[in-house]
Amino acid sequence: MVDVFVVDAVRTPRGRGRAGKGALSGVHPQEMLAQTLNQLARRTGIERADVDDVVIGCLSQVQEQGACIARNSVLAAEWPETVTGVTLNRFCGSGLQAVNFAALGIMSGQQQLTVGGGVESMSRVPMGSDGAMLDGHNQRLRKRITQVGQGISADLIATREGFTREDVDRFAVESQQKAARAVAEKRFASRFDFVDPDTGALLLDRDEHARAETTMESLAKLDPAFIGMGAAAVGPNGETMDELALKRYPDVSAIRHVHTAGNSSGIVDGAAAVLLASGDYCKAHGLKARARIRSTATAGAEPVIMLTAPTPASQKALKLAGMNVGDIDLWEINEAFATVPLKTIRDLGIDPARVNVNGGAIALGHPIGATGAMLLGTALDELERSNKSTALITLCIGGGMGIATIIERI
Repeated sequence: MVDVFVVDAVRTPRGRGRAGKGALSGVHPQEMLAQTLNQLARRTGIERADVDDVVIGCLSQVQEQGACIARNSVLAAEWPETVTGVTLNRFCGSGLQAVNFAALGIMSGQQQLTVGGGVESMSRVPMGSDGAMLDGHNQRLRKRITQVGQGISADLIATREGFTREDVDRFAVESQQKAARAVAEKRFASRFDFVDPDTGALLLDRDEHARAETTMESLAKLDPAFIGMGAAAVGPNGETMDELALKRYPDVSAIRHVHTAGNSSGIVDGAAAVLLASGDYCKAHGLKARARIRSTATAGAEPVIMLTAPTPASQKALKLAGMNVGDIDLWEINEAFATVPLKTIRDLGIDPARVNVNGGAIALGHPIGATGAMLLGTALDELERSNKSTALITLCIGGGMGIATIIERI
């Protein structure tokens, strides 16, 4: 198996994912990814024609994000027409899966230089734009497994684990504080300033969603976000969504709704790209690698509770790398909801001081198709800044899946 090296990683700032309100909401998602690809090429000095493939994650592949946004973004970036692109959807894990698939092409010996990344314009192509539920409106599947909204799953985890509203709010405040410190200390080296594709004028040079002023008191004023969803009658016999979840977990008498807009991930726009190469290519072209990929893994878990699979995915990646939890210096556990990293930390016995040290999606936002690639870049930047060696990136995924990648700094 061929070693895969991370040459560089770049990302846009995260713009507020509200039409007409976020700084990136006026930018076509192809152009957002195209500028990201060109930033990656400029920073590394690669010959664009050498790229064997551009693998891109994107959740909502309709409208402006349809028609293979990977290939169209390559064309929008004015890369050589010989460079191919492919778009994939593994829900929230799409961006990291794209990096992993791009890495596997090199590991197999079939490719030498690839790009993995992701894009999501949640302001222009909102979640649900494809018109599909998690089960794709498959009534036969629905009779056997009735999947519920992720917010219900998050609250179900909190209920079963005994995480209180104060627990999840405290985690959210800490995410905001860590992100504010990271911004003040200029820790996000992979982020570039995004400019207007037509005029070159600066559009965004910061992550718009972060709110450094967040406190426990301000979060306490927010109403739980998923009570209405839980009370909606959606079952074949008029069952509410909460009741459908509880049918699978009869040990729970009632779901305590603790997640709010303040302790869940933010809706934002953004794109990210990671350049991967074989050792032979790096040597032949004078590229200095920043890290190598030690292992990648996915894992499935029960699809109603849905968000628990970062634990088995991380365990699988650790086993493949011949490592244990204590060997990982930094953990990036996507903050889809506060309960996800809290449970993963508990399950694996992780030192919380090693987790999301520069904040996460609660503070910065979660541009679904891009987040995994962004987290890899964040982890790489922090490994170098803090002179540490290893990082594990993991995300929960719709339908009861998880994904993990371990990188080691060169």
